[in-house]
Amino acid sequence: MSEFSLIEKYFTRPASQTDLGVGDDAALVRIAEGMQLAISSDMLVAGTHFLHDCAPYDIGWKALAVNVSDMAAMGAQPKWATLAIALPEINQAWLAEFSRGFFACADAFNIDLIGGDTTSGPLNISVTIMGEVPLGAALQRDGAQIGDDIWVSGNLGSAALGLAHLQEKLSLTNELETCLNALHTPTPRAALGLALRGIATSCIDVSDGLLADLGHILKASNCGATIDLEKIPCIDLLKNDLQNSQFQTFILAGGDDYELCFTASPKQREAINLLSKQIHLPITNIGTTNVDIGLQAYYKNNQLKLLKQGFDHFA
Repeated sequence: MSEFSLIEKYFTRPASQTDLGVGDDAALVRIAEGMQLAISSDMLVAGTHFLHDCAPYDIGWKALAVNVSDMAAMGAQPKWATLAIALPEINQAWLAEFSRGFFACADAFNIDLIGGDTTSGPLNISVTIMGEVPLGAALQRDGAQIGDDIWVSGNLGSAALGLAHLQEKLSLTNELETCLNALHTPTPRAALGLALRGIATSCIDVSDGLLADLGHILKASNCGATIDLEKIPCIDLLKNDLQNSQFQTFILAGGDDYELCFTASPKQREAINLLSKQIHLPITNIGTTNVDIGLQAYYKNNQLKLLKQGFDHFA
């Protein structure tokens, strides 16, 4: 199978919101009046971002989902994506499942695949996503104000727990499926991101770990924060053993959560709690920003000292 027949068979289909998509030297799209284009790229490398024996459907889903999560963090509506993939060989069964997972995510969030590239090499997947956000309405990292509440969506730590099981660092029986689903097929919080426009003062998606990602907000906003481990939402397996230092690391620095962490004025508490009910997603207040520089996490009034702050590709 040639490169071009591979693209035609597995990655070409009609586009619903694109003037010209896969098949030409470049795609053609139109941005609505009064909108800004939000653009983000993520790369997934075998052995670094997913295990070599991971199901190709899950790899396809996650390759796009982590990019949708970036759009959610910006309050942008995802619309278009490009896919560049290096393949060690042409395995048609693998490609069929990978593309099925990728397009399942694309369909879930109404995204057109509009181009990309394929080449031979170690398995490496790079996605660029583009979306629209009203001019001046994007959620950014630099807007947190002193005295803001700090919120997170969903649960944290489940994906890190699932990865630890696969790496044989521990053995799960209860909650195994939940943790593996969190790791392999995360659900980006696109609806929440759109709804937070005009409510959140800053926002980020939790990809590298809560401490690391919230730290980006604090640095950009020139403020500090205090968070309470006992308030951070997580599955019961973690919640029931919070004194476990390994579990503390999973929750605070494990990463791969793809939940949203955002700040908002205390005046927005009622609106956020109502939003949580409307979109059927838990949203939890876990702390407060302050004038101090840095981030402090507490458990039972004791400050935690974690060696790991989050995932770093070059650490």
